[in-house]
Parts: sequence; C-alpha cells; structure tokens
Amino acid sequence: MKAARIAVVRGDGIANEVMPEAEETLRAAAEAASFPVAFEHFDWGSERYLKEGRGMPEDGCETLRAFDAVFQGAIGDPRVPGSVVQEQVILGVRFGLDLYANVRPCRLYHEDLTPLKNAGAGDIDHVVVRENTEGLFVNVGGFFKRGTKDEVALQEEIHTYKGVERVIRASFEFARRHGRGKVTMADKASGLRYAGGIWRRVFEEMRADFADIESDAAHIDAVAMEVIRHPGDFDVIVTNNMFGDILSDVTSGLVGGLGLAASANVNLEGVSMFEPVHGTAPDIYGRGIANPAAAILTAALQQERGRHPDGRAPAGASRLRGGRRRHPARRGGGRRAGGARERPGRRAEHQRMRGRHPEQVEIEASAPRSSNRK
Repeated sequence: MKAARIAVVRGDGIANEVMPEAEETLRAAAEAASFPVAFEHFDWGSERYLKEGRGMPEDGCETLRAFDAVFQGAIGDPRVPGSVVQEQVILGVRFGLDLYANVRPCRLYHEDLTPLKNAGAGDIDHVVVRENTEGLFVNVGGFFKRGTKDEVALQEEIHTYKGVERVIRASFEFARRHGRGKVTMADKASGLRYAGGIWRRVFEEMRADFADIESDAAHIDAVAMEVIRHPGDFDVIVTNNMFGDILSDVTSGLVGGLGLAASANVNLEGVSMFEPVHGTAPDIYGRGIANPAAAILTAALQQERGRHPDGRAPAGASRLRGGRRRHPARRGGGRRAGGARERPGRRAEHQRMRGRHPEQVEIEASAPRSSNRK
C-alpha cells in the first residue's frame, strides 16, 4: 500500500518535545494497522521568522496541497511580540487551504480530570464543530482617529450562505458517520438579527436533509450554561467562528484542559490540518515535563481521517487513544464540588447508546499551558 504523506510543522517551544512523541506513536499505530505513513518536516514557525522575516514561505499552502494531511504543532515565541507568526502560519494555512470546519472532540477519559462532581469516564462525550474561515476572524475592519481619545475600532463579522451551509452540513455528516444521534446549532438569533438569522435559516434547511438525526437550535449563552450543567445532553454542537472559539475551550476545561485538547481543521474536499490546541509553554520548554497527550490524540484524529482503499478507517486510531492512566491530574487538594448532576442509570445508558467503552488516557506529566493561539 502506498504510504500516506504527512507534512509536519513541529512549531515552537514544547511543540518540539511533544510532536516527535506523537509522530512515533502514529507511526507505530499505523504500522500495526498496515496503514503506512511517511513524514516530511518543515521548519515553519518563529525561528524561521526571526531569521527571514516570515514564518512560512508565501507559497507554503501550494506545497501542502501535495500531501494527504498536515500535522501542525503550536506556534508562538516570547521573542516575537504580537501574533504575527500565528497569523502567517496557522491562519495562513487555515485560510489558504480553506479549512472551513474546526472539529474539537470533548471526551472525559477519567473522573479525576473534570471539575464536575459525579461525572465519570465517558459521561462527557461531545464534539464542537466551529466554522473556521468566516465571522470576526476574517479581520475586515479598521481604525478611525487611532491613537486619540476619539478612536473608533470597527471589526466586521462576515457570514455567507456557502460558509454557513457547508459547516452545518459537515456537522450532520460527521454525526451520521460517527453514529452520533443529535446536532445542536448554537447562535444568537434573538439579538444578532442578520448573523443569527442566516445561521437559523440555513440550519432549518439542513434539518430536512438529515431527518434521521435529532437536531435543535439554541442560543449560545444557553448552550454555554447547559454544557456545564448537563454536558451529557450534547452530542455534536455546531456554531460560528467566535462562539466556537470560546465554547470549545470551555468544553475542554470539563475534561482536563488544553493539555488534552485535540483538533482537526477540515476541508472535506481537500487537505486537512490536525493540530493540538495547547500553546508553546515557553516557561517549561526544555524541562522534559511537557505532556504529549494532546498531540497523540490529535494524531488519532488524523488517523481516523485516513482511509484504506476499501474505505475502512485504520484500526490504529483506536490504539492511539488507548492507554493506562498512571498519575491523576488533580487541581489543588482534590476535586471541586458543583456542576453535573448524576442521573440514575445515565452513564450506562450513555455508553450503550454510543456503542463503545470509555477509554483512559495516559497522563504522565503536567499539561502544556496556553500561549498565543488563534
């Protein structure tokens, strides 16, 4: 079988410690599943920016189109002020390859990882799908009377029918493909007449095409509250770029934080980029304590996205997510009270509905902390 070609951008800081671990894990799982992979490395990031004035070549996206996937490490360096390198590399690839759906799984692997009481492994298991190429992150706007006390800043929010339709459709297709029974669309149609209006109208159209999947629409503030109070009530959540940016980090906090957060930036018709969500953590870089769990879980997402010639997902993906938990990741002196309510039989019911057993992940060291991310 021809090897899948993966472009690897290890990035900055602890990414240079955790990405090699994930690469070796992915290689071993792929070999065990007879799904060979070949890595090609690119030195894009802050070091290159400091030497050449650009974090990646201008034709970098054209180079990446020749690969089957991109494995992207964290970007950010305290020697480079602002977010110029992140914008050139991460946003550059996101917009250049039109990676319109950001997929953020949120699964609880062990009860010690959550601040919610009475929540055990598998009780929290949902996915946030964030529109990834429109909204406020398009950065349409400007300043008027900048530097004065009369300064005005404008940031336009862009939503197109094409952009909204394809990410909502992708969410339903993801739910169908992975056996998930419900899609929730989060908007703010009650206050944002135009942006909320197009999301609500397109969602209603999509529901008719996926009548076999339960679906509902809710306001983002209600979703943000309920995903903490009753996280087991959610399956797939689709929302716009800014709401998704915030909500996906909230849900990550329910299952262990960004040190366990994996993501896929997807174009269903092209090359996709897979990226652990955590930052570069320059304060612990070089100490050998960075946790590679998020990078390894991201490699699992990448493996799931791959396909055998007969259409099967490679079995190595399940191997990547397995493991034996060694050290609990407690906060302070123990677990905090508050949060999810235990409902009789809910955990067993949830597991039967999923048709899979909750897995545990190996936690060996402190989770990487966030730096400048986009």
